Amino acid sequence: MTSIDFWYEFASTYSYPAAMRVEALAAARGVAVTWRPFLLGPIFVAQGWRDSPFNIYPAKGRYMWRDMERICASMGLPLVRPDPFPQHSLLTARIALVLGDDERPAFSRKVYRAEFGEGRPIAEPATLAPILDGLGLDADDVLVRAQNPDNKERLKLQSARAIEIGLPGAPCLVTVDGEVFWGNDRLEDGLDWALRR
Repeated sequence: MTSIDFWYEFASTYSYPAAMRVEALAAARGVAVTWRPFLLGPIFVAQGWRDSPFNIYPAKGRYMWRDMERICASMGLPLVRPDPFPQHSLLTARIALVLGDDERPAFSRKVYRAEFGEGRPIAEPATLAPILDGLGLDADDVLVRAQNPDNKERLKLQSARAIEIGLPGAPCLVTVDGEVFWGNDRLEDGLDWALRR
């Protein structure tokens, strides 16, 4: 079966709608998706940014939030602007990474719902533990494993790999032949490209 990597960052606005639709789009094409959480912070720092470009450039930020309102309305998704924005996503990314490939998508979608659908703080175990429990996972065990030094290093390596690949932001689809498709609006293009290889 053809496969593709879905690179996403929990603090990324456009990763929210992408996470909600990538599996259905891929399944319709017979493409398997591997979910790869990573951190955008190192990419931003390499460009000289200490904050989200949507905060640094007000016009860009205003456009993004209005665009997200339109996208979410078209998909029937709730949208609540989290405060602060961007949310601190380190713990959430560590949890996602320590989960199995089959558990990661459902956890990730539920986190996005809590963050951008309800405006809840995703850096808080009080937000994340009920999500894990609701998926039938042992929240206490997962939280301990997520903070294990080996898993912390794994996330650093995953984020370094994102830089090595040349990801410009999140979300991105990366095909087996190394093509990068950036943005929620490029999911179909990435999946169609994957089928041509």
